[in-house]
Amino acid sequence: MYTSSMSSWTLTCTRSSARRSRSQTSTSNTSFTRSAEGSVAGDGLLVLRGLKYVHTANVLHRDLKPSNLLLNASCDLKICDFGLARTGSERNFMTEYVVTRWYRAPELLLSCEHYTAAIDMWSVGCIMAELLGRKPLFPGKDYVDQLKLIIKTLGPPSEDDLTFINSQKARAYIRALPPSEKVNFRKKFPDADPLAIDLMEKMLQFDPRKRIDVHGALKHPWLAQLHDEAAEPGAPCEFVLDFEEATLTEQNVRDLIYEELVTHYHPEK
Repeated sequence: MYTSSMSSWTLTCTRSSARRSRSQTSTSNTSFTRSAEGSVAGDGLLVLRGLKYVHTANVLHRDLKPSNLLLNASCDLKICDFGLARTGSERNFMTEYVVTRWYRAPELLLSCEHYTAAIDMWSVGCIMAELLGRKPLFPGKDYVDQLKLIIKTLGPPSEDDLTFINSQKARAYIRALPPSEKVNFRKKFPDADPLAIDLMEKMLQFDPRKRIDVHGALKHPWLAQLHDEAAEPGAPCEFVLDFEEATLTEQNVRDLIYEELVTHYHPEK
C-alpha cells in the first residue's frame, strides 16, 4: 500500500471518520462542496501521486474505484486493495475481467487481450467525474450497456480510434451503434474549472494510446499550483510478482513460512 500525504498544504475537506472511503463522501451530505475547487484538485493530485509510484513499479492496479481510495481526517490518501494488481509484463494474467464495471476502460469491455497502465488512468478519469458531478459518470447495467453509455457520452470513436481493437466483430458492432453527439462536459459540470474538465477528458480518451499517462496528468495546468515533483517519487525499482507463478508443494510453503518467521522475528539467527 502506498501512502501519499497532504502535509504541504491544507484543503477544506470535512471528514467525520478517519477511514472513510471516497464513495461514501461523494454521495453523502458531508461538507464536500464546490466552494473549494482545490479540494477536488487536491484529492486528484493525491490519487495521481500514489498511482505514479504504482506505475513506475510496473504495476497495474486494475481495480481503481472510489471505495478503494481511503481518506482520513488529516487528508492522507491511501490506495488500497491490490488483490487484482499485476505487473505490466505478466501477459498470462491479462484477463479482461478486472476493474469494477463503472470504472472499466473500453479496451477491457472489448476483451482486448493486452492492455497497459492506461486502464488505471481511465478509472481515475471516471473517479474525477464522480467528484465533480457527485454521481457516477458511466453507471452501466451490464458490460454491453456500459460500452453503449461510454460511446453515447463521448461520441462515436473515429476509425483511427478503433485500430487498437483486434476483433473485427467488435469494430463492426461499434460502427453499427446509433450516432450520438459528445456530451458537453462544461454544461454537465457548470461549476467545474475548465482545466479540470480538460484533464478529465484527456483521461477519458476512448483509444488507450491517446490517453494521458500519470506523468502527463501530474504536470497538467489544473494541478500547477499543487504539483511538486520533489514530493512525487517514483518506485525505486520494478515490482516482481513472479511468486504467483511458482508451483509450491506443502513442504515448500512450510519452509518459506519458517524462513519468513526467522528472518522477521529472529534476524540474529
